[in-house]
Amino acid sequence: MEVSLPKGPNGERRPGDVIDAAVMVMKIATGEMEDNRKSGRTRSGRAAAKARRESLTGDERSAIARKAASARWG
Repeated sequence: MEVSLPKGPNGERRPGDVIDAAVMVMKIATGEMEDNRKSGRTRSGRAAAKARRESLTGDERSAIARKAASARWG
């Protein structure tokens, strides 16, 4: 019997409650179901900040800082 699971924001299937989540974890652990999450997709705040800092130019960082300062001290 396949249970209809709610969908997450990216269309992934999620368990509806704690018991369904436990059953899903058990099925993944026993190999009955495949874990379809994309590993490494999400980053911690520090890693995301570092990646953003490395991708921005100095002028872009200055503009962001200027906008933040004006909002703070406006």
